Amino acid sequence: MKRQLHFILTLFTVFLFLNNVAQAETAAQIDAKADKVIEIFKKKHGAAKFLSEMQGYLVFPSVLKGGFFVGGEYGEGVLRINGTSTDYYSIASGSLGFQFGAQKASYIIAFASQRALQNFRRSNGWEAGVDGTITVIDWGAAKDVASLSFEKPIYAIVFNAKGIMGGISLEGTKFTRINPGKTEVYDEIDKMTN
Repeated sequence: MKRQLHFILTLFTVFLFLNNVAQAETAAQIDAKADKVIEIFKKKHGAAKFLSEMQGYLVFPSVLKGGFFVGGEYGEGVLRINGTSTDYYSIASGSLGFQFGAQKASYIIAFASQRALQNFRRSNGWEAGVDGTITVIDWGAAKDVASLSFEKPIYAIVFNAKGIMGGISLEGTKFTRINPGKTEVYDEIDKMTN
């Protein structure tokens, strides 16, 4: 049963992200898309101040998420420290349970704590909920994101969502350092299913 479940999850994830696999992005492409997403984000009330107070932040310009009882998500992004691109990462997850729909959205994962940022950068495959907790900010509830008290070490903001999908949870999501321009999605799928 477990083997069949892994096969179904792998098959679904490959199908969902086949378009991304065919065209792995270069660092320049990821950076250009991240710049556009940051421009959009900074137009939100308090967003520029929020980013300036962070130790660093990951920008995932386009994360694809989909599910039909078995779900998955994948995207590629960049870690920025003091506004400079330092490393590139993929975000990936797989899940089971009642879920239906597809969504494309932009994610910003912001590190309020220097220690959380250092732990993230030192890890060889960081997993939310295991290696650290990510607090998801409800953009609608937080009219001015800069007014947060920053009591938590890591925050996530999901915006630019297109499509329909249930609530956002990053529990179990894996972040892996990548070499942009190379197709590494199959390694991510294998990690998700083991």
